[in-house]
Amino acid sequence: MIVKTKKYQLETGTYIKMGLTSILKEQWWVILIAVAIMCGYFWIPSIWWIIGALIAYGLYVLFWAIQFTGVTQMEQNKTIFEKMAYEIDSRQILMKINTRQGMPVQWNMIKKAEVKKDAYVLYLSKAQFIHLPFRIFNSDNERKFMETILKRKELIK
Repeated sequence: MIVKTKKYQLETGTYIKMGLTSILKEQWWVILIAVAIMCGYFWIPSIWWIIGALIAYGLYVLFWAIQFTGVTQMEQNKTIFEKMAYEIDSRQILMKINTRQGMPVQWNMIKKAEVKKDAYVLYLSKAQFIHLPFRIFNSDNERKFMETILKRKELIK
């Protein structure tokens, strides 16, 4: 069975928010470094330990926000934010810009997958993911088939 979805365009704001959330979840331990720096207050009592740690963590988050915003502005990444239809089967996901142009994504390229409350998110790397909202599927059966494929490929439990 091949699942053919409706056309969908990933908004740049959604991409930035999802990417930033993903990276902060993946690298949660960075906040522990900031807390460790704040603990310097107990060694030499000074408010600058806390201010310095907060500034450092703020700069870390700002760095990643700039990275994800930069991806949306680069010319070679413009195709990610175009309207695409997806053809999904057990071999691959075909991302189609039109009937003649498309890019296949093999299932082994996907590192992990998440089922959110309103979408499937397939992660290819830290900054690359495929966002498939439930509304682009034509029926519940197609959504269930997609979930079955993800379970078979052991991307979700």
